Amino acid sequence: MRQKEYAAHRHSRLCFCLALLALAAFIAGCRNPNRLTLTVSAAASLKDAIAENEAVYKKSHTTVDFANNFGSSGILAGQIAQGAPVDVFLSAATKPMDTLEENGLLATGSRRTLLRNSLVLIAPRDSHLRDFQGLTDQSIRVIALGDPASVPAGQYGRQTLASLGVWGRINSKLVLGKDVRQVLTYVETGQADAGLVYATDALASTKIRVVASAPESSHEPIVYPAAVVKGSHGEEAARRFVEYLAGPAAQATFKKYGFTTATP
Repeated sequence: MRQKEYAAHRHSRLCFCLALLALAAFIAGCRNPNRLTLTVSAAASLKDAIAENEAVYKKSHTTVDFANNFGSSGILAGQIAQGAPVDVFLSAATKPMDTLEENGLLATGSRRTLLRNSLVLIAPRDSHLRDFQGLTDQSIRVIALGDPASVPAGQYGRQTLASLGVWGRINSKLVLGKDVRQVLTYVETGQADAGLVYATDALASTKIRVVASAPESSHEPIVYPAAVVKGSHGEEAARRFVEYLAGPAAQATFKKYGFTTATP
């Protein structure tokens, strides 16, 4: 009897193992050996819009996945220059992209001008701040700004504050953020009394209010270029994605997040 039970037990285990092997083989057969993951390094201000565009893109390009790296454009460009394995780069300023192109680090002919943005002064919702000149008031103790050394929004902010004649009077009040989203967080949480961010970032927050918009003449044009990085492991797929971002469907999504179309 025990031998029969043992034999039955072995038979049951064998059937179970065969079933597992069959399931594994079925799953393996369903996998597409041509699946590709594109690594996208993009300015922090693009985070929400890029995520939505990628989700839409994947519906019609089922073999493509994305791995995203968001941050300040200057730091992202520096990572690429040092050999980081990136397929697509989207910058919030032309300078980081220019530097990569001058050093031969972009795939030939892949660069496109995608978008434009604007710069705004923000404050907590209960703030009495009314304009840029008000930043010099004693009631404004901390002003958040992206680090001009690596953050394009910080560079535009410095240009604006200098153009409006307040830069020299508010230097001691500055707290520098690693990217524009950190600046937004500083103001949202009350760690800063004011900050300079893109209009698109302000649009995404319910915890702040826009005090004033920076005059376009007070800073360089805020332009977002995109390009495929030279040496991309999926260059053709990366080129197709950049072209998609420049197309009408993606541009409509960007517009929903407050960006405007840039003329190439």
